[in-house]
This record gives sequence, structure tokens and C-alpha cells, in this order.
Amino acid sequence: MVEPTDTTDNVDERQACAHELAHWLMQARHLRIEASAQPQRAARRQALRAFQAARLARTHADLLDSERYRAAAEFFLSDLYGPKDLGARDAEIERVLPRMTNALPLAGLRALQAAAELDALSEQFDAAMVDALGARLDGVLADADYAAAYRQTGNPAGRQRQIDLIDSVGQTLDSLARKPGLATLIKMMRKPAQLAGLGELQSFLERGFSAFRSMRRADEFLALVVGRERELARQLFDGARELALPAAQPALA
Repeated sequence: MVEPTDTTDNVDERQACAHELAHWLMQARHLRIEASAQPQRAARRQALRAFQAARLARTHADLLDSERYRAAAEFFLSDLYGPKDLGARDAEIERVLPRMTNALPLAGLRALQAAAELDALSEQFDAAMVDALGARLDGVLADADYAAAYRQTGNPAGRQRQIDLIDSVGQTLDSLARKPGLATLIKMMRKPAQLAGLGELQSFLERGFSAFRSMRRADEFLALVVGRERELARQLFDGARELALPAAQPALA
């Protein structure tokens, strides 16, 4: 899978991308360790993530119900922007990172880098939200309490970066999904990956490519997801107490 047209600049870009990927993987790992160090804090983190997953499912209900966009929506809400613990996948990436630097297409390496940064950033925000919400996560969390904690933790630029990364990963996966023969090659890697203990990473790659390949082009899907998340963030920072967008969502095929 080495790209045959690598230039010196391309090699340098690979090394820089791999360095960034390693940095974000380490950041996410440390944050997960801190989050799970105390049982009460770990339980509150899970409660927060369950709440956020339910909110995402409400916001993007039409995408989850769409025959064309369902697989991509499920992938985003589980593997990129949801409550799933990605520690096993990230540990596998760390273990094979030196080999992956040259084995993956550069676009694939970029996608993993952006996904790792998104994971680390989400862990940072979740930790801050757990601190802000405290005991309110021990019961049924109200929208107004979540919205107040969202403003309290601040960092609008970081929240926008989080959404930018969603768009970046999506755009890269869309580009890769349209590369001739790449999806077949990834499927052929399934058995070797499992034998090498890389099942989580292989599953992540397969689901991502399959989801984006199935919807043909991702322009409308990404515009809807990113647009809604930006608008909701804007409303929350402007003082909204509800986690719902007022505009009717479009009916999708």
C-alpha cells in the first residue's frame, strides 16, 4: 500500500503526520487513564457520554433514519464523536505506528491523525465537563445544566476545532472511499490484521471506508452534520438552555 509517487517532501510530511499522530494518541491515553482512576469519576464520565450520545442521536435522527446516510451517521456517532472508548484502537495504532508511517496512503495517515486529535480533544472537553457538572451526573442530567456547564468550560475556539476535525476526517474518508481498489485491499488485510492483533484498527478502517463508499459522495452529509454542530455550539455560547435546533430538519432519502 505504499504510494509509488512519494517525493522527499512527501516523506517529510509522512514523518510530521506520524509525529502528530503519536502526540495525540499519547494525550488521549493519559486523559483516559486519569478519567478511569477513580470509580466515581469514571461513572460520571460514562453518564456524560451517554447523555451526549443521546443528544447526537436526536440532532441527527434524520441521518440515522436515512437509507443513504445511516451507515455514515452511525460511524460518526460511534467511532468519531460518540461515547465509544477508543483506547483499544489507539493502542493498536501506537504499537504499529512505525510501520504504518510508510504502509498507509498519506491520506489514510492524515485521517488517523485527525481522528486521534478529535479523540484527545473530546477527552479534554469531557474531563472539563465532568468537573463542572459534578454530582449532577449522578442523576438525570437536565439540558439546562449541561448547557450551563458547556458555557462554564468555555473555549469556543476549541469547540470549533472539534467540529473542524469532524469535517476533516469526513472529507478524507470520502476521498479515500473513491480510490479504485482501496476498499478491496483493506478487506484483504482483515485476516492478517486479526492475526497481528490489530482487529480494532482494522474494524475502524473497514467501517469508515464502507460507510463513506455506500453514500457515494459525502458533501450533503458533512454539510448537515457540521452545520448543525456549529449552530448548536453558537446557540449554547449565546445562552441557550435547550439542546435542540429549532429549525425543522430536512427529510432525506
